[in-house]
Amino acid sequence: MEHYSNVRPSSNRTRSLTHASPCEVTLQAALDALGDPVRRRIVRELAEVPDWTRPCGTFTHLTAKSTLSHHFGVLRNVGLLEQRDEGSRRLNRLRRQEFAERFPGLLELVLTEQD
Repeated sequence: MEHYSNVRPSSNRTRSLTHASPCEVTLQAALDALGDPVRRRIVRELAEVPDWTRPCGTFTHLTAKSTLSHHFGVLRNVGLLEQRDEGSRRLNRLRRQEFAERFPGLLELVLTEQD
């Protein structure tokens, strides 16, 4: 998958991140990614805050840090999440518009789901 980002990498760690474009993602891959309750919760929590304001380290209430890394990777690989490093923090942006253009209504279903 192509490296997709509107942000210039600020560190070697960021350069290693792969961001898929939602237009490259199959419906099955998107459904598989959103089939996990932890990933749906991450998406809902990111939807509640402005872009680039929520660091990965603030999601540790959901699961172990090592497991979170996996979940963030899955969300990046289906084009739902973009990440960038600022200092020691990795910030997140929900790619709401791009994903909604590719899969109309799917993200809205996730965002309106009750825990």
